[in-house]
Amino acid sequence: MNKSRGKFITFEGVEGSGKSTHAKFLYGYLKARGYKALLTREPGGTAIGDRVRDVLLDKKNKGMSLACELFLYMACRAEIVKEIIRPALEKGLIVISDRFGDAASVYQGYAGGVDAGIIRKLTDFATNGLKPDLTILLDIDPRIGFDRIRKRKGLDRMESKPLSFHRRVREGYLKLAAAKKGRIKLITAGGDIRDTQALVRKMACECLSIR
Repeated sequence: MNKSRGKFITFEGVEGSGKSTHAKFLYGYLKARGYKALLTREPGGTAIGDRVRDVLLDKKNKGMSLACELFLYMACRAEIVKEIIRPALEKGLIVISDRFGDAASVYQGYAGGVDAGIIRKLTDFATNGLKPDLTILLDIDPRIGFDRIRKRKGLDRMESKPLSFHRRVREGYLKLAAAKKGRIKLITAGGDIRDTQALVRKMACECLSIR
């Protein structure tokens, strides 16, 4: 692994796919092996981002326009790249993020209907061109994902969108994975959590050149 610059690993997937859990597990695994790593999330991860997250996910804001939603997510993304992700990468850390720019491509783009070209331009501007070295896409039927979510908490504004919307999100992720096979690695996440995490670690270690 290049010691002068860290590696950037992101997790993506529909709601309830287990991405947050597996991101945490991978972070703990790398730390236990002595690697310097940082775990963060979107939206949020900064003081400003966490406040915007509250606005984005509050069910009271169900009338929020798609344009407003998109720009708020991009604002969070710009802030976390500037404050957290780039500085950590420059220090040689492994940065693990629960969601990143691909989420905009599928949530506001493929499922929401915003032109893909606009999404790409806004994402490049917000991140100053930063792209993950590896993206792990955890795939699951959205209905199964929602069953998982309901067992542990209520649904936020994004989770409360119709099931048809989340099915389009899944379709968008699968199309994106097919188009970017070099970076996006697909894992079927409906099975045993230990088996899924084993695959996550295998893909991450290959990216990081860890045996």
